[in-house]
Amino acid sequence: MKPRKSGIPLLIAASLFFAASTHAAAEVKEVRIAQQYGISYLPLMVMEENKLLEKEAKAAGLGDIEVKWSKFAGGNVMNDAMLSGDLQFASGGVGPFVTLWSKTKSNIGVKAVAAMNSMPLFLTTRNPAVKTIKDFTEKDKIALPAVKVSIQAITLQMAAEKAFGPGQQNKLDAFTVTQSHPDGMAALLSGSGEINSHFTSPPFQYIELQKPGIHTVLNSYDVTGGPHTFNVVWASQKFADANPKTFAAFVRAFDDAIATINKDKKAAAELYIKVAKSKDTVANIEKMLNDPEIEFTTTPKKIMTYVDFMSRIGMIKVKPASWKEMFFPNAQNLPGS
Repeated sequence: MKPRKSGIPLLIAASLFFAASTHAAAEVKEVRIAQQYGISYLPLMVMEENKLLEKEAKAAGLGDIEVKWSKFAGGNVMNDAMLSGDLQFASGGVGPFVTLWSKTKSNIGVKAVAAMNSMPLFLTTRNPAVKTIKDFTEKDKIALPAVKVSIQAITLQMAAEKAFGPGQQNKLDAFTVTQSHPDGMAALLSGSGEINSHFTSPPFQYIELQKPGIHTVLNSYDVTGGPHTFNVVWASQKFADANPKTFAAFVRAFDDAIATINKDKKAAAELYIKVAKSKDTVANIEKMLNDPEIEFTTTPKKIMTYVDFMSRIGMIKVKPASWKEMFFPNAQNLPGS
């Protein structure tokens, strides 16, 4: 009679396999998200204030997750944080995103989760002699979120190429200074100091234009030939693959935030005033949100206008065949450009 084999080794093996499988399937319990300044980041403010990601994660069976929020001055700092692993979701202008997409295509694979909005960006000045960008001289200093890499900086280069001719896209770069939107506005409105111009975004540009003596020199919609995406949210393919449920929960929460804003602009304005600790009025913010040129939407617009320029001047080494190549599948069915 053959000795009976013990089932213990099989039980141990099964237990080890189950433990390994459970560990492999475990998703992050902490998510770090970063945003910047202004009403363009209102969807993320709504997510943070209403704890939408936490709710969606719980509904997806992920339990209680901790969401940590950070605020950065520009997309260049945002990208550094993502590359170092300090962020799971970053947000910012099209320029910094496209730069990182190209840089990481062969490794962590950064892609856009969604567009956040379409908004015109104004270059304003207090210098009465500056009517067009051709009038800027070494006596002028233009504040913008990040020299050379922010969407404002790239839009200025696009405008310079149109104004001064091929190869002249960097002609105004020497006049630019890196400043956060609030700091740039404060410098311009001070009436003194070397910064006398500011390439910014809502609400800062509209606040600046309320002061006598400040006027618009350039509108980004004129440069791109119509409404364009200002901000996008991005993450890495590596994170999305390892945390599919968390990623999907973020997408649902973000969509919910966009819908919340578009459903009630007054309530959205009140939330902005509260979260941003803005000294502006609810009426002013609501007016901006109702501006037909400002739209909160996940549909990308004229992304490829920026990509084509950045590729042509050698700013990026890898060029996508279409905008869809730079976005995660959840956004690829949208009528983007």
